[in-house]
Parts: sequence; C-alpha cells; structure tokens
Amino acid sequence: MSIVAADYEKTDIGTIQIAPEVIEVIAGLAAVEVDGVAGMSGGFAGGIAEMLGRKNLSKGVKVEVGQREAAVDVSIIIEYGNRIPEIAAEIQRNVKRSIEMMTGLLVVEVNVHIHDVHFKAAEKPEEEDQLHRVK
Repeated sequence: MSIVAADYEKTDIGTIQIAPEVIEVIAGLAAVEVDGVAGMSGGFAGGIAEMLGRKNLSKGVKVEVGQREAAVDVSIIIEYGNRIPEIAAEIQRNVKRSIEMMTGLLVVEVNVHIHDVHFKAAEKPEEEDQLHRVK
C-alpha cells in the first residue's frame, strides 16, 4: 500500500511520500521502547508465538495509511510480572506519539495484541556434583 502525498506535503520541487514500511518500523521501535515488552510477535505459527529481534520490528506491526491518517496494529510479547493493561496503554501512547511526531500523520487508532508472555530463564547454578567430583 502506498501513500498519496497530501496537499500540504507538496513542495515547489516535488512531493513527500512516506512508505507504510517506514511507519511499521517507527511503530515497532516505539513499542519495544516500553518497559515490560519482551519483543514483537510475528504471529502464531503452529500455535507458538515467534519472538522477533530488533531487525524484524516491522513484522509484528500492520498499518493502514491514508493521506492524513494511520491506523496501527501491534503484536507483542509481554515480560511476565507486568500489568498488561498498563503496558498496553503505554504502547498505545508511545506508538501514537512517535508516528505523529515523525510523520505528521494523525494516528486514529493503535490496537495492541498480546500474543505471549515471556518468562525469564531461571539461572542455573553449576551442578555441585561437578564441583566436588574426584578426578
């Protein structure tokens, strides 16, 4: 999907167009900046959420872009122990603020989809058997 430049984006020397992929990356970066977000989710493949790294931030984001407005869907993975409604509301605020500030588009909605909860791996101490084993 491409954007047709709005009237105010036309200049004497041409037009300014923002690709939807750019807005997806902005939204992805804004979402993972929020404390409590473990990462972006690429969706469900076989019932398991795929956690994506920073270079794939746009994969957990879908946007609909018009001439002056944008709607965003963000799929994320939350870190265990956080209040989901608070994290989701902060994601909405941060995504909206980032897109509007960087692109000038009006963000009419930000939908947050929680696909999974990430548990921190328990630190495994070295096995005592190996430390005291006679060699």
